[in-house]
Amino acid sequence: MTAPLTPPPPPHEQSPEQSSQNPWQPPAAGYAAPAAQDAVWDGMYGQDGPGMKTEVREAAVVTVAVAVAGVLLGVLWWWLAPHVPLVGDVVDKSWVVYLSDSEGEQAIGVDGTFTLLAVAFGAVSALGVFFWRRRGGVPLVVALGVGGLLGSLLAWKVGVWLGPMQDVIAHAKSVGKGVTFSAPLKLGAKGALLAWSLAALVVHLGLTALFGPRDPEPPYQEQGAVPKDPYGAPMG
Repeated sequence: MTAPLTPPPPPHEQSPEQSSQNPWQPPAAGYAAPAAQDAVWDGMYGQDGPGMKTEVREAAVVTVAVAVAGVLLGVLWWWLAPHVPLVGDVVDKSWVVYLSDSEGEQAIGVDGTFTLLAVAFGAVSALGVFFWRRRGGVPLVVALGVGGLLGSLLAWKVGVWLGPMQDVIAHAKSVGKGVTFSAPLKLGAKGALLAWSLAALVVHLGLTALFGPRDPEPPYQEQGAVPKDPYGAPMG
């Protein structure tokens, strides 16, 4: 006699707890393999800017453009700066020059005018560079600093060249004894030469922090999911 054939038992469905503990379970349909995630990550962050050579060329253009703008700063400084009045006199058959108004603050106004103009030029140059290349970058920041310093030096030389003659004795002799004339344009506070660069760096940094492009968030952070290992188990 043979035993009656019994049908095989139906396949047993695993519970979610058992599925998570089975290391050989195939990944879920919506799971992205680590290689695919790495490819997505590389696609998002692999291209960081146009390249160092392009950034260096752009920085060179910014440096030259900002430095050349110093000519305009020098002209404005010569035009807007107050004049320091001097008077020439003859003492013991020798010419001497002294201030016409010993309590005047014109000399301070000369330095202040240069500083305010340099700050304004720094802010404008930072705005122009930011809207031209919104992404920013270290080369552009360095270009703003170097260009601002060169522009300030050029403005100083241009203003002095456009201003009254440097030889005050010869100037006093040419206008005559007791006649008031303007002193040469002089920058007493040499620290004002840094105003352009500092203003440009501060304004550009603020614009980049407020309106600059943001780095994209990783995919799992955007979806609010917890990263998992290749077998689907939570990491960490």
